[in-house]
Amino acid sequence: MQIRCSAFLFDLDGVLVDSRTVVERTCRRWALRHQLDPERVLQIAHGRRTRDTVRAVAPHLETDREVAWLDAAELADVDGLSVVPGSREFLAALPASRWGVVTSCGRALAELRLTSVGLPIPTILVTSEDVSQGKPAPDGYRLGARRLGLDPAACVVFEDAPSGIAAARGAGARVIALTTMRAARDLPGADATIPDFTAIHVRQEHDAFVVTRH
Repeated sequence: MQIRCSAFLFDLDGVLVDSRTVVERTCRRWALRHQLDPERVLQIAHGRRTRDTVRAVAPHLETDREVAWLDAAELADVDGLSVVPGSREFLAALPASRWGVVTSCGRALAELRLTSVGLPIPTILVTSEDVSQGKPAPDGYRLGARRLGLDPAACVVFEDAPSGIAAARGAGARVIALTTMRAARDLPGADATIPDFTAIHVRQEHDAFVVTRH
């Protein structure tokens, strides 16, 4: 694998921060409150905005109220958060102006999770509040690239969810998928798959970056 690009856009959960224990704990609690199938909720929630998940699995419930409950539960729970291996070192190799995060989280939750594991809050942070349509719509990645001053085609996106891969491809970006949450066979559309950031190396060549496997 050798991929050249001008900048990087990262999903957050499952890419930079391993939050699966928190997400699973919160989703299961919420599902059981409403007699919903926790496994179905988790499957649909992966990579999507909370609002979109609630609408998909429980259209009979009042969306704003349920989103508020879920947001509060996640903001109160940082137990089990950890850094995805190699992500800290990968980010440290990049100029701050050449990377950003595009997440389905709200801003408060994204900043909490980043700071809880000691990762920097990027200058470019696109959250659920910044777009009218969440992943798999391409809006977030288009906005992230625009804030970097680039066409999405000049960016490489790191994702871990099918909805996020679809969003990145829809924007015109290339995608490296992490198998932190799903097997490679369940991540169609990615240009490459890696277990985590310890598997790759990034170097700068003039005004571009080159990503290769170790």
